[in-house]
Amino acid sequence: MVASPKVVVIGSGLGGLSCGWILQRNHYEVTVLEQGTQIGGCLQCFSRRGAKFETGMHFIGSAAPGQTMHKVMRYFGLLDSVELSALDTDSYNTVALGGQQFHFPNGKEAFMERFSAYFPREKDSLRKYVDIVHRIASASALGSLVSSDRDANANTEYQARSINEVLDTLFKDSLLKKVLVGDLPLYSAEWDKTPFSQHAFIMDFYNQSAYRVVGGSDAMASSLARNIERQGGRLFTSAKAVRICCDDAKAVGVETADGRFFPADYVISTIHPKRLLEILDTKLIRPAFRRRINAIPQTASSFALYVKFKSGAMPYMNTNFFGYDSGTPWNCEHYAPDEWPKGFLYMHMCAEAGLEWARSGVVLSYMKMEDVARWLGTSVGHRGEEYESFKREHADRLMASVEKHVPGFRASVAEYYTSTPLTYLDYTGTEDGSMYGVAKDVNRGLEVRVPYRTKIPNLFLAGQNVNSHGMMGVVVGTILACSELVPAQKIYEQIKEANQ
Repeated sequence: MVASPKVVVIGSGLGGLSCGWILQRNHYEVTVLEQGTQIGGCLQCFSRRGAKFETGMHFIGSAAPGQTMHKVMRYFGLLDSVELSALDTDSYNTVALGGQQFHFPNGKEAFMERFSAYFPREKDSLRKYVDIVHRIASASALGSLVSSDRDANANTEYQARSINEVLDTLFKDSLLKKVLVGDLPLYSAEWDKTPFSQHAFIMDFYNQSAYRVVGGSDAMASSLARNIERQGGRLFTSAKAVRICCDDAKAVGVETADGRFFPADYVISTIHPKRLLEILDTKLIRPAFRRRINAIPQTASSFALYVKFKSGAMPYMNTNFFGYDSGTPWNCEHYAPDEWPKGFLYMHMCAEAGLEWARSGVVLSYMKMEDVARWLGTSVGHRGEEYESFKREHADRLMASVEKHVPGFRASVAEYYTSTPLTYLDYTGTEDGSMYGVAKDVNRGLEVRVPYRTKIPNLFLAGQNVNSHGMMGVVVGTILACSELVPAQKIYEQIKEANQ
């Protein structure tokens, strides 16, 4: 019997686990290495005094029966063990801006009707906008389950034009243009930089349907890990990859911090590309490539306020609330110390289906790494009183900002916990603690794209930095990487078969 090729996957976030699942299913011998004690990456959750909190994957889209993510979840075996709870179909997102609240309903026609009522003079332009968004999203190979190179194409019109440029060509109403990007903290969009295609994919993804994961998205990580192991794969925690070992032609294995060596016919890295370069000492990777990757800009980081509510004090909020005090969603990541926070995203945790009262929630606001740079090099829980004071001050300011939009919020809080860019750096390894890894920039084109192929012929990259972040973006990156070992068309056919 011919031995199955060995694949070592570095990182156990959604990218690593989905790669591991696909390859183990297709007769590769998979080993997943996780540096931390808990698997999941941005799927991780944590609990404090009976309250549970999401850290990254707060909600997902396009997961209603028949929609793309529902098909993908069935393929991965997630629907057997992961329960979803639909957000309010009449208002899955709420944007508070300029003294008004705007509610985003699911469905193209419902969106058209609602926003035509908000902005009647822009009805014709809104139709053009909806059609463009749909056309861009429909071009995805994953959306159609047809093998294509379209996902890797960086030169389409809307990948080369910024969000604000396209909106300026479509609309005259300045408020409408701001409201449409009210959810930009979901992808850390930047003025004159972020491609319109990224906005379109996010808008279409959640407009189709939007769900929270009941009990927390760590259920997805646990389910994927179990399914990998049931098929014969292996997963190791506390196994930090410190070196990808190469001979003169290829990678031969991965060494971990405790001295173990895992031989490999193929290696897939889902960690941040700058972290990858740190453990890759080979002449096969050219200095010019290293310089380009090290120069790629990163998306913004955040300050997180994790709130445990008093029993029966806060009604469960079945929408995602985006609040802005600065008059615009744009440039909230740029602030003077006395301007913070310019805006926030506020969500509740779905502890169980049919909640009447919220038990916990999270409030996120942009924060720069430079704000906490003086504590770089320190470890979690050992950063000193000055750091704790910094967090308390910013928690108080963020609660005051939420209170303006949600009266009674502060009085409903029993206790809270906080995290900063340093926390995100510690738990995810992203550069500068960035929320979504590398930042796309229409002005720099391919220069800021991370390839899934490398000059090492058996080393491939996946995860949020390769294609895009979020569940859909990461799965596309997974299929791109795995298609080097399993034809993409075969993967798409397997997804179809799982849904018959």
